[in-house]
Amino acid sequence: MKIRIKLNNMQYRYDIYQIINIFFSLSDIEFVEEDWNFSIELTKGKVVITHKENSKEIALNSKLPYKDGVKKAVFKYFSEETGEEMPWGALIGVKPSKIALSLINEGRDNEYIVNYFREHYSTRKDKAELCINVAKVEEELVNTDEENISIYIGMPFCPTRCLYCSFTSNPIEGCKSLVEPYLNSLYYEIDKTADYIKEKNLNIQCVYFGGGTPTAVNDEQFEKVMEHIHNRFIAQNNVEEFTVECGRPDSITSSKLNSMKKYNVHRISINPQTMNDDTLKLIGRRHNVKDVIDKYIMAKECGFKNINMDIIVGLPGEGLSHVQRTCEEILKLNPESITVHGMSIKRASKLHENIINKVSFATPEQSELNLMYEKTVLLAKDLNMKPYYMYRQKNMVGNMENIGYTIEGKEAVYNIQMIEERQTIIACGAGAVTKVVFLDENRLERHFNVKDVREYLNRVDEMVQKKLNLLDTLYK
Repeated sequence: MKIRIKLNNMQYRYDIYQIINIFFSLSDIEFVEEDWNFSIELTKGKVVITHKENSKEIALNSKLPYKDGVKKAVFKYFSEETGEEMPWGALIGVKPSKIALSLINEGRDNEYIVNYFREHYSTRKDKAELCINVAKVEEELVNTDEENISIYIGMPFCPTRCLYCSFTSNPIEGCKSLVEPYLNSLYYEIDKTADYIKEKNLNIQCVYFGGGTPTAVNDEQFEKVMEHIHNRFIAQNNVEEFTVECGRPDSITSSKLNSMKKYNVHRISINPQTMNDDTLKLIGRRHNVKDVIDKYIMAKECGFKNINMDIIVGLPGEGLSHVQRTCEEILKLNPESITVHGMSIKRASKLHENIINKVSFATPEQSELNLMYEKTVLLAKDLNMKPYYMYRQKNMVGNMENIGYTIEGKEAVYNIQMIEERQTIIACGAGAVTKVVFLDENRLERHFNVKDVREYLNRVDEMVQKKLNLLDTLYK
């Protein structure tokens, strides 16, 4: 489907595109002068939208900034025309809890904040309350000391590439010759980073080993990389939280679990995404539901007491009954935390390529998607969990959110620091992004390691030096 927009003021093109994309996320949206199917005319006090010779005027809220008023008016029009209930309304920011936190810091009460979200964005009450609840957790845990940092280590290999994935990951079967050279380069970057941290007397709060899939490598390689991370970052520091995102159940072995216990990993993720075998096969996962259950039980028997499980709402072909089954199976396992992701159509994914090539992707109606998300909220309540961090992405099916739930005391501090961007995170590995936070200036600078593994091998010295140069601008 093509949406062709004639707009009289292109200054607001991006904002209007984002609002229309909420309702037509899988459509081509373009701005044209002729052959349009929607004309949007912005004036001082109103927005006039014409479709098929039928025009509608929407008055702007004079209490709002002009841009916010335009976005809300366009949202109101398409909400009425499509009949779809979008729980977040016209809010398109990726970190809505920041709005709630800033209002809390101003001394505003819950009622004021809920009304603020409704008046500015037409956000549903439960979503505004979600922002408040997450913000109150963040208020307690978010970093306030520039000397506190966290570490991210990236493994850019996976057992297979998932249909929806756009991350820096390479199916390991075709990259075996690169694994050892990559690990050697990674050790070099870890060593240089650890030396810098020691020289500057920085405090490591969290270490997060992600990817890709850290457990995609063989048992011996995994043992060696865990030993290196432990010796350089964990053993010499009072690290509060060490997480390994095991991810794919088909890559988890008893040997790897034992390595993680040996090197003092506090928290792991075992991520089914769905507990429906047909969907797992469709999206390119090599494991089945039984594998998820078996590896979870294995991890528990190994002594892990803080296990997260990721699930995705809006996977290809899934409806309410699929999410219901996933929730029922996760409830039986009773993990300490769950992370609920909305399906995001990434431009670099095979799924997006399929859509462009007209390969079918059945999306439930918005009303069913709303119910699917509500099932995950009920799952969290049944598990006695509360929300503690949240973020949103572009092109999410159902225009929802990614949200972490946990039982009390098991919050993943790294996730909060990463999302809130109030702590410097020094990253190692291909595609890893270092974020240097200048708290006094409320400013953030990034350094991106190259994504391609071969390029990383050739340029690791350059990547390390550029990263340390950036860090020197803060830690002089």
